[in-house]
Amino acid sequence: MPTKPHTAMVLAAGFGTRMRPLTDHRPKPLVVVAGKTLLDHVLDRLADAGVDKAVVNVHYLGEQIIAHVAERERPRVTISDERDVVLGTGGGVVKALPLLGDDPFFHLNADTIWIDGVQPNLDRLAAAFDPSQMDVLLLMAPTASSIGYDGTGDYAMTPDGRLHKRKEQQVAPFVYAGVAILSPAIFKGAPQGEFSLTRLFDAAAERGRLFGLRLEGVWMHVGTPDAVQAAENAVLASVA
Repeated sequence: MPTKPHTAMVLAAGFGTRMRPLTDHRPKPLVVVAGKTLLDHVLDRLADAGVDKAVVNVHYLGEQIIAHVAERERPRVTISDERDVVLGTGGGVVKALPLLGDDPFFHLNADTIWIDGVQPNLDRLAAAFDPSQMDVLLLMAPTASSIGYDGTGDYAMTPDGRLHKRKEQQVAPFVYAGVAILSPAIFKGAPQGEFSLTRLFDAAAERGRLFGLRLEGVWMHVGTPDAVQAAENAVLASVA
């Protein structure tokens, strides 16, 4: 049986440009949706999944995030400070690897928000991750039914869960929901400095070791100020 990750990386270093003016004076992870910051939505999910330690990287207005999580105990938060450099989604994880350990870890964008189905999606992801055949397992949301998302998707998925990247001019049935389990092995030989994590996803796909799991419930893409209200409505309706 695979062991459930007890460590997580939360990406919270982005500029949140598309969320302006909400992000003029606060980082996007601290934007409030349904009475709770986006970052706390993520950290609460991790706590419920039994994660002990969350590494949170910071850059834009990072001091606000550092102060916000200072008192948090579940999970306890360790800061990976990128305030003096821009590292991108891949470089940020490389910098944090010494804090994450040698085992597979949860990896979440700080601005991802979803409503679970019957079983929590983080538990489902942990149960589905098979390190003997997977280096990366992404949580995939249906492109057509996700709230606030109007893009063309990211991947097609075979019945066994293998992912195939969307080709140009295509609309893919699934979009990456910003939640994953990653093996540290994918970072061996990774470039230094700024780079995108999608480079390593592509490399895993070439090895046949990039897999997806369909999200159960509803994923919300909170990319713009207008999307905040749509996400709030969905969250409040789910607990009504």
